[in-house]
Amino acid sequence: MQDNVQKKEDLSFDEFKTQVIEDYKIAVTSRECSLLGRREVLTGKAKFGIFGDGKEVPQLAWAKSFKNGDFRSGYYRDQTFMMAIGELSIEQFFAGLYANTNLDDEPMSGGRQMGGHFMTHSLNEDGSWKNLTEQKNSSADISPTAGQMPRLLGLAQASKIYRNVEGIDATNFSKNGNEIAWGTIGNASTSEGHFWETFNAAGVMQVPMVINVWDDDYGISVHARHQTTKENISEILKGFQKENDTNGYEIIVVKAWDYPALIEAYEKAEKIAREQHIPVLIHVVEVTQPQGHSTSGSHERYKSEDRLQWEKEHDCNAKMREWMISNGFSTDEELSELEKSIKKQVRDGKKAAWTAFGKTAKNENKVVIKLLTELANSSENKNFINNLVNELKENDEPLKSVILATARKAMRYVRGEQSEAKANLLQWIKDFSARTQPDYSSHLWSEYEGKASNISPVEPTYDNEAEEVDARIILRDNFDKIFETHPETLIFGEDAGEIGDVNQGLEGLQEKYGKLRVADTGIREATILGQGIGMSLRGLRPIAEIQYLDYVLYALQIMSDDLATTAYRTKGKQKSPLIVRTRGHRLEGIWHSGSPMGGILNLIRGVNVLVPRNMTKAAGFYNTMLESDEPALIVECLNGYRLKEKKPSNLGEFKTPVGQVETIREGSDLTIVSYGSTLRIIEKAAQELLEVGIDVEIIDCQSLLPFDLDHDIVKSLEKTNRLLIVDEDVPGGASAFILQQILDVQDGYRYLDSKPQTLTAKAHRPAYGTDGDYFSKPSSEDVFEKVYSILHEFKPEAYPKLM
Repeated sequence: MQDNVQKKEDLSFDEFKTQVIEDYKIAVTSRECSLLGRREVLTGKAKFGIFGDGKEVPQLAWAKSFKNGDFRSGYYRDQTFMMAIGELSIEQFFAGLYANTNLDDEPMSGGRQMGGHFMTHSLNEDGSWKNLTEQKNSSADISPTAGQMPRLLGLAQASKIYRNVEGIDATNFSKNGNEIAWGTIGNASTSEGHFWETFNAAGVMQVPMVINVWDDDYGISVHARHQTTKENISEILKGFQKENDTNGYEIIVVKAWDYPALIEAYEKAEKIAREQHIPVLIHVVEVTQPQGHSTSGSHERYKSEDRLQWEKEHDCNAKMREWMISNGFSTDEELSELEKSIKKQVRDGKKAAWTAFGKTAKNENKVVIKLLTELANSSENKNFINNLVNELKENDEPLKSVILATARKAMRYVRGEQSEAKANLLQWIKDFSARTQPDYSSHLWSEYEGKASNISPVEPTYDNEAEEVDARIILRDNFDKIFETHPETLIFGEDAGEIGDVNQGLEGLQEKYGKLRVADTGIREATILGQGIGMSLRGLRPIAEIQYLDYVLYALQIMSDDLATTAYRTKGKQKSPLIVRTRGHRLEGIWHSGSPMGGILNLIRGVNVLVPRNMTKAAGFYNTMLESDEPALIVECLNGYRLKEKKPSNLGEFKTPVGQVETIREGSDLTIVSYGSTLRIIEKAAQELLEVGIDVEIIDCQSLLPFDLDHDIVKSLEKTNRLLIVDEDVPGGASAFILQQILDVQDGYRYLDSKPQTLTAKAHRPAYGTDGDYFSKPSSEDVFEKVYSILHEFKPEAYPKLM
């Protein structure tokens, strides 16, 4: 489709007729893909299907107003739109349904997401940015309901930043902030908190965002009366309508089957959002779902006969067809012939996609049959192996997993034998696994030059007369250098702007760099994360501040399902190098205990989790991550802002390494591993242990994800032969992760003379107050006694029992 589609009033009748017929072709093609796609699921060729049937005509109208540089943040019903902008072919549609892992065949995720999840490629083969202003863009979809909404806010905010902040090189990313971020959501999903949080934030911020609500009166089987007050989302959002001298929205309601009215609605929405940066809601009503919600059930079970008949009569494709005939664009005979031709195209495309999907497996199946036959002929267990050969021969549509599993099972029958045939099969297993596993595992972390652990460390330097200052000053002045030298960098969060954050780490920076680059936000953690994700997808370098580590829980779903998976679910074709700034450790009270680290580590694999013990280390992490193309969560020590640290002379330049531990005290009797504020307690205990003749080595993890890539901890264990992990998280939290890394990944068990142990917080949340903290989390006395007990077990005569 052309980027600049002419408006119908500027076209001759014949030109408009041609455009209408082309649109109808796309609508019919999309519908036929949905119909045939459902059959492919029911026959077992595909796992699951969720399709965009019933939304074809409104998405055609939307596509006409979607320009190069614009971004989509949608959900799994937008196949017609993707076809209309030229980013989804019939073959690609079915490749997604079959989960083809070849990104050339299935460019939406390389088989990593179910069909209906769409994206465009933002990156070149080397990980550098494409020119996003010269293409139509779609951020990568996620399945969680309304999870696409927070990211939408950031995609829209990026245009506001590019339009109003000077000095940014916007060459690949924006043309004067003229780009719109378009979101899509089903009517029932507007019940989710992410929708309301995003909707309110965009109304406050006034960003160029258009939200399409596809309203079919249902959420799976549940009617709108159970979903939405007054059963009408635009009706209850009238209070957001923009008036003179207020912020807010323009709200447009249009029927899903009214082709000309839809085109006018989208032209109006586009003009308002693109030119004035006012957000718009388009409530598309009277949408139908010809096949129901998905392949997991039938809508005949929950819709009345009257409703089903109404849907048949108001099907948008059927209504468009009627309109075309009544207005002289085509005849029934011409359209019937066209529809027949399209059915064949879709069937042919489906067959081509299935052939492409099975090509690798069929070729490998032949290879393995040959290898197994040779193995059988050289083995005492020929009959058993021949049974496996027959299973493969009888499988007309083999899966790669079945072929590999069969080859691996064959190795059991020849476990005591030696032959060339066995060696050949083993080599195939190794080679095939090495070639195939990355199709399902690559790009959890960046595989480009900007991988965080590739960034070389730079030590802080100090003048001879370096002053000791409150540690917050180091952070503040380092941020000052960052904003001075990186105009594309901005920070935002609760209390981050006017007062310079609750700990004064941004003191005075809003006044210096403006309210767009150092910004206050509402109390809305999920969309703070979303702002950062969306802006980072468009080439900016945002730092999203979540005030305390516990508050990350509000945003954890977005951080887990969207941010952590961006590179993975796009197979390296999009990146979101967002830095999330927060603070924690040694907080007091149930709701501010500051250490939900075990949950975080398990839920955000793909995000660097960095836990600096002081503000110089923290500042170095910000400098490192701004050079990286990966996301990070940086947890500053809440009780460290007023402690004294020497002020480095190379602010903005020194870099703390990611994935490397640091030995902060050498010793010979036992290795203690920890991170963050707890290290100060351990250092105090270490001095007291010296008084009883125990010399401990202390290692600061610094980085939990990734963890100790050089395996320096195991080098310490070779010397001390004993291990204690101290953590203020709950039992089995981060300490269990650290222990697994040391014992399983580093094989540290080989050097231990004593049982490796952990010392953690209690299982409950800490009660409020200093006493509550002492009785809830490890104290220096706890550390002393735990270390002493380990040495007592080893040498009781030298270390008699304490209690």
